[in-house]
Amino acid sequence: MIGIALEHWTLLDRDPGTGSATDRPDDGIAITAPGDVYQALINAGRLSHPFQGRTETDAAWVRDREWWQHTTFTAPALAPGQRAELVFDGLDTFAVIFLDGVEIGRADNMFRRWTFDVTDHLKAGAEHTLAVRFDPPATAPERTLPIWSAFTDRISRSRRNAMRKAQFGWGWDWGPDLPTVGIWKAARLEVRSPARITDLRFATLSASTDRADARIELTLEAPAGARVEATLTDPDGAVLFRHEGPADASLTLPVPIEKPRLWWTADLGGQPLHTLAVTLSRDGETLDESIQTIGLRTIAIDESPDPDEPGATFFRFVLNGVPIFAKGACWVPASSFVADVDAVAYARLIDQSVRANMNMIRVWGGGIYEPDLFHDLCDRAGLLVWQDFMFACAHYPEDDAFAASVRIEAEEQVRRLRHHPSLAVWCGNNESQAMHRINNDMAGEDGVLSGLKLYDEVFPEVLSRLDPETPYRPGSPWGGPNPNSMIAGDVHDWTVWHGIPPIPDADMIGEFQSSPEGVGYPRYAEDMSRFVSEFGLQAATALETLERWMDPADLTPESEGFLARIKDEARKADAMMIPVTGLPTTLRDYVDFTQWCQAEGLKFGIEHFRRRRPHCSGAVLWQLNDCWPCVSWSLIDFDGVEKAAYHAVRRAFAPVLASFKAVGDQVELWVTNDTATPVSGDIVVTLETLSGEARDQWTVSSTAPANGHHIPWRGALPKDDDLVLHARSTEGAFERARLLPVPIRDLKLPSARPAVEISRLSPMRLKVDLRADAWLAFVHLTSKRADLRFSDNHFDLVAGESRTVLIEATSPIGPHDLTVRCWNDREA
Repeated sequence: MIGIALEHWTLLDRDPGTGSATDRPDDGIAITAPGDVYQALINAGRLSHPFQGRTETDAAWVRDREWWQHTTFTAPALAPGQRAELVFDGLDTFAVIFLDGVEIGRADNMFRRWTFDVTDHLKAGAEHTLAVRFDPPATAPERTLPIWSAFTDRISRSRRNAMRKAQFGWGWDWGPDLPTVGIWKAARLEVRSPARITDLRFATLSASTDRADARIELTLEAPAGARVEATLTDPDGAVLFRHEGPADASLTLPVPIEKPRLWWTADLGGQPLHTLAVTLSRDGETLDESIQTIGLRTIAIDESPDPDEPGATFFRFVLNGVPIFAKGACWVPASSFVADVDAVAYARLIDQSVRANMNMIRVWGGGIYEPDLFHDLCDRAGLLVWQDFMFACAHYPEDDAFAASVRIEAEEQVRRLRHHPSLAVWCGNNESQAMHRINNDMAGEDGVLSGLKLYDEVFPEVLSRLDPETPYRPGSPWGGPNPNSMIAGDVHDWTVWHGIPPIPDADMIGEFQSSPEGVGYPRYAEDMSRFVSEFGLQAATALETLERWMDPADLTPESEGFLARIKDEARKADAMMIPVTGLPTTLRDYVDFTQWCQAEGLKFGIEHFRRRRPHCSGAVLWQLNDCWPCVSWSLIDFDGVEKAAYHAVRRAFAPVLASFKAVGDQVELWVTNDTATPVSGDIVVTLETLSGEARDQWTVSSTAPANGHHIPWRGALPKDDDLVLHARSTEGAFERARLLPVPIRDLKLPSARPAVEISRLSPMRLKVDLRADAWLAFVHLTSKRADLRFSDNHFDLVAGESRTVLIEATSPIGPHDLTVRCWNDREA
């Protein structure tokens, strides 16, 4: 196959209905494919960056224009039997394609590839003109869909659910209103012979340390006399399997492998990646080839009855026969401008996920199907991927034309992603069934969800043909007598933060809440779910990130510019802060207070969920990342800076976790062990004043079984406002556990700061040693620079404790780049 990349285009805009494929692009601006109209306008100086200052609304006109992209190419000569095709891997969204001024096709789904045979239109050696017109989404065909009377959002204005376009583009409760447009993936002219490998599928059927059995399935279009060769090699290049024979139209090849090198998540083992190469040839000439990187592993979901909680079932992922506790976060697009695939940012985010002890990423259904780069990185890093189909929080059409388009979309995405060992589950949508049930319960309605045809018929049929080995869920949450029931399946816990009543079985218990008691993170203790696939609290991004993106005059918590970056209800965080930190008066307060609450809340929730293993077998929080600089539920902000909660989560997701659990007027120390071997050793439990005076101390022995728990100590629950209870492992088996008797706003913190010593390890590496003479809260290092990576941050230090933080940068760094702060002396 010969491919001619079509990368460089000229962009024009017109009033809708007034442009022409023959317009001269002399007054246009440069745009690339892949590319995005917003970025082209920014680069040309026609648009201020919508993330900068208060300029988001200044970009609203972009969605209402008719956009044209023009380019030229020289047609190659075609050999007998060859065909020429224009291939667009992604058109966003309502596009008409013209070749030499003649319409050759239309597109209306940004999530699928569009291919147009142009063999009969080309003349070898001639220059041809290509134009793509993008019509405004507002001109899309009308589709009448039900409306949930209990909910109001942007759906009715944007009609986002009536079109196959990234749903978050019209804004979400964490994202801006910037629907994209353009050739958002690669475009090219392909010249290929009629002989081709039309489908290649590799599946691991069983796997153990002794033997794996796999299967290769091939579908070919091959001339008489053609032959096919399939070779599987291990990471060292050793051949594990080879087949060579006639190129039949379809082939199924059993692949037995002795002593296989299995693929595991990062917490359980290595990620050996094998290479599957298939070549179609005749008389020594290669006609087509396909290469995939695969891993040997099996994945399943155990939903068997839970014998210790009658009426409930498990929901746990089983990797290579081993049940795991899933620890992870939900992924949203890394930028509102979805064509901007920043390889460095993607690699950083996946690395940050693994450093946070995660083993799963959930690709949320309101965004995009992420590029191959994302899945390759997850394969290499050992991160399982929960893959939603791109549907979220809405009714969707079920007419034949829409369902047919979605079927093609699903087939293409399944074929593209199924070989990745990181792929753990397909999921029909995000929250549509659950929101529909809540609407019916609240409004007293009994309507049927529109879109079930997709989740219950289209996707299961596609997967049964193309990827039957990977589990499928009709939605998330899903399970039990209510989609969000705690007795089966997965749950989105929005009792905390949103105040949605919990659903222990079939029905919501209680009313919607907005009070501090009704939405506070202690309510995570009520959650008896099998698997929590969304939960979280909002926090501001780092002050330094806000300073990079906001106007200086807007750097106050009440400014219009700051409030515009809170896409949920602007004052909702008050209920979270009032009982814990009190309300802020400055933007620095707002950042500190919300980050403390988010970190403490996620720590509390994860500790609870992990203590419930095996009844609960997953904690996938909302959300990992941001698509722009804002206030959101993310752990990592748009610039890559890690919030306090990132480090709290990293510690709470550690393989071995010590945590305190209040039980009435008593407190228990739990050791939770997610490793495959028992963890034994002595633990020192200390009750001391914040100034460092020991009130009591106990040394106990503990043995936490593999994948189990141990409670080595119980005592009276402290209540004084000048005490801290903490526990440390004498062997360093886990991070120090701590319990504060009262919220931080009520603690009698001593006025103190850490002693700091900074050493330069190399031009781009520093070592920071910190020591405390009294209990210090929220010790953290900050910087005006966004490229620094801290080995640890946002931690407590007990009196007499020392801690070392290693810092890496992408350019030379010095002590002047750092600020050290703590809660005891926040203004210093």
